[in-house]
Amino acid sequence: MKTLFRFILVCFLTVTTQIGGIVYLLSLVISKKWNKKLKFKTLIIFTSLYLFSTLLIVPLISPTFGREKVKHSEKIKPTNYMTVLLNRNYVKPKLNKLLRKTEKKLNGKNIEIHYLDANFPFVNKFPLLPHLSHNDGKKIDISLVYETQNGIITSKQKSVSGYGVFETPKSNEYDQINKCLKENFLYDFPKYLTFGKINKDLVFSEKGTKELIKNILKSRDLGKVFIEPHLKNRINLKNRKIRFHGCGAVRHDDHIHIQLK
Repeated sequence: MKTLFRFILVCFLTVTTQIGGIVYLLSLVISKKWNKKLKFKTLIIFTSLYLFSTLLIVPLISPTFGREKVKHSEKIKPTNYMTVLLNRNYVKPKLNKLLRKTEKKLNGKNIEIHYLDANFPFVNKFPLLPHLSHNDGKKIDISLVYETQNGIITSKQKSVSGYGVFETPKSNEYDQINKCLKENFLYDFPKYLTFGKINKDLVFSEKGTKELIKNILKSRDLGKVFIEPHLKNRINLKNRKIRFHGCGAVRHDDHIHIQLK
């Protein structure tokens, strides 16, 4: 049972952080060789080694695989810092440049770029679950923009993780969600990934989200933008790079997906 538990834990840590499984196995070896009696010794070793690797070692090695951390600035920030701690914040340099150029275009406007999952630091085609395509350094999810009841744009979000609080179709809008749910019962799976709903008084900002996407679309390196059809129509955006992601993915009315060519 102990071996089975360790095997499951290694798999879980690998799937969620990419490096966690290897770090855990190394922690077991160090714990066994370190004769000092200490409560939670393996956990302490693992935590220390994992943080050291994530914060210092991985950023040094990742450029070898053509990836780097998303560069933070005054307007570019993670929606939740667990994204950083789980090594899900790596992109190709071109995607960092796209974000920085978008930031400059937003200068003077009260709109920030809050990113969600991007990619792991190493190896193409290594899956970043539950995403289908975040495996090559070219993709990143961006939070929607919200505003107060008085129409003031804010940097706050409506869920702790940034995922799972949907801006559902209105009665007069095309309901792609319902159609996809008939084909894929997991289409609205992100509703289980909120880790808690917050700021329930905030409302979806049509002008803020439109301004953000318009400036992202100005980049020549941009390949595609995924967002639900009803939101695309609601904010009146017409561009061939704005696509529907298909019913085989999950719904995109809680975030914006962008990717390089």
